[in-house]
Amino acid sequence: MPKQLSAAQGRGKGVSYWQRACRAINLFYMRHIFTSLILCGLLAACAVVPKPSESVPPGDGAQAMRPKARPDGLNTTPAKRPPANATTAAQFDTTSAAEKTAAVEAAKEATQKGEGKALGVTVASLGDPAQPGLWIKTPLVKTAAKGRVVYGKNGKAVELDLIPLDGPASAGSRMSLAALRVVEAPLTDLSEVQVFVN
Repeated sequence: MPKQLSAAQGRGKGVSYWQRACRAINLFYMRHIFTSLILCGLLAACAVVPKPSESVPPGDGAQAMRPKARPDGLNTTPAKRPPANATTAAQFDTTSAAEKTAAVEAAKEATQKGEGKALGVTVASLGDPAQPGLWIKTPLVKTAAKGRVVYGKNGKAVELDLIPLDGPASAGSRMSLAALRVVEAPLTDLSEVQVFVN
């Protein structure tokens, strides 16, 4: 009887060993199969992702996402920045007399020839005095362009860069220090100017 028990125990041990071996082999293959399935799923998901050009309807958002070309006439010459210790209007105004004269003459010539399209009247205040050049940031334009402003109180005009400003068309505009000085508008007050685009 004891011999039979020991044989049975031996057989039990043998079965247990083979079961463990089979389980280990199954586990090995299952891991590989599971990993392969995950990789196949990831590759399939990558194939389904649309290309950026396909995700945006053509002629709608695709055009809006592209940067618009800067108009040829827009001033691309980097203006001289005011000194760090500038405190007066004259020190902040780094636009040269020659540049101002050329801008006034160009505006006068455009007015005489009736060139440009009137965009409307806007109330302008002083923009960033540390940003040099002749410009107006206004909601009257949606893209950067070249144009002119006419100060209603004295009729003086200057050609400058028209820069888009977010907001409704009835919102105010911001004008550069140099441009306000050219048309002799007050720097600390609101001024009505008429805006034209070339």
